[in-house]
Amino acid sequence: MPPALTTEEIHDVNTRYHDLAAGHYDSKWGIDFGEQGREQVLAKVEKALGHAPGRYARSLEIGAGTGYFTLNLLRAGVIGDATCSDISPGMLATLEANAREAGLEVHTEPADAERLPFADGSFDLVLGHAVLHHIPDLRLAFAECERVLAPGGTLLFAGEPSRYGNRLAGVPKRLAVLVAPAWRRAIGARLAGGAEEGESDAVLESVVDVHAFAPAELSRLARDAGLEEVRVTGEELLANWFGWTNRTLEASAEPDDVPWAWRQYAHQGYLLLQRLDRRLLEPRLPAAVFYNLMLAAQKPT
Repeated sequence: MPPALTTEEIHDVNTRYHDLAAGHYDSKWGIDFGEQGREQVLAKVEKALGHAPGRYARSLEIGAGTGYFTLNLLRAGVIGDATCSDISPGMLATLEANAREAGLEVHTEPADAERLPFADGSFDLVLGHAVLHHIPDLRLAFAECERVLAPGGTLLFAGEPSRYGNRLAGVPKRLAVLVAPAWRRAIGARLAGGAEEGESDAVLESVVDVHAFAPAELSRLARDAGLEEVRVTGEELLANWFGWTNRTLEASAEPDDVPWAWRQYAHQGYLLLQRLDRRLLEPRLPAAVFYNLMLAAQKPT
């Protein structure tokens, strides 16, 4: 077993990984800033809150990446004045380019979640997507989120791996590794090579995730920070198995060799199974069995 990384090492590897990934992150994860992206983000926010979102005058996204949540929420009119922070300058540069292309205005600030450079009570909404599992000191990060929230403000996180769901996701990943050589031969793809500098985001990806969560653990972190009306829900089971199988296969091949038809099949199949999860499984199964957990909470007035 490799030695545990220090906080500084976790910050460093996350910065390097996300800087390397920034240029192709949107295409890798199928991130969309059109109608489909808005619908996806609004559905996640409504599911996390348990009701349709209102309007938040001032928002802060932690670990905003390329802007998936904030830019889609801006276009939907859910948030007004938007601030985005990330530990990765490369991600913020891509976010700024995405915002310019969409004609949207955002403020960006390089920062890690344990030391937010904002005044107390600065935001009505603090949110994040797929970020908590990268943060070394979660108690400090939650305390900072609570500090910068205005009284009555909302905290919302989505896309966090559940402990049980993460173990389940290992099954399709292992199967995909076994069939990857045959899959590459079938589509005529070459084996993926490393980056010229000897370091690629694929290599770093295995060490940037430092947490998987039980629903009660996320709830406790929010309550210990002084937040109320805490709600933890789960999403994606079938869609997750399908998605991780395809992502593992695709990661084994040179990106330019993966046919457009395959990418369309993988994306549309994921969306179909996501709808099936939403209608049939998510209302009936406990949050812990799903791959993604979502958290919503309020700061007392």
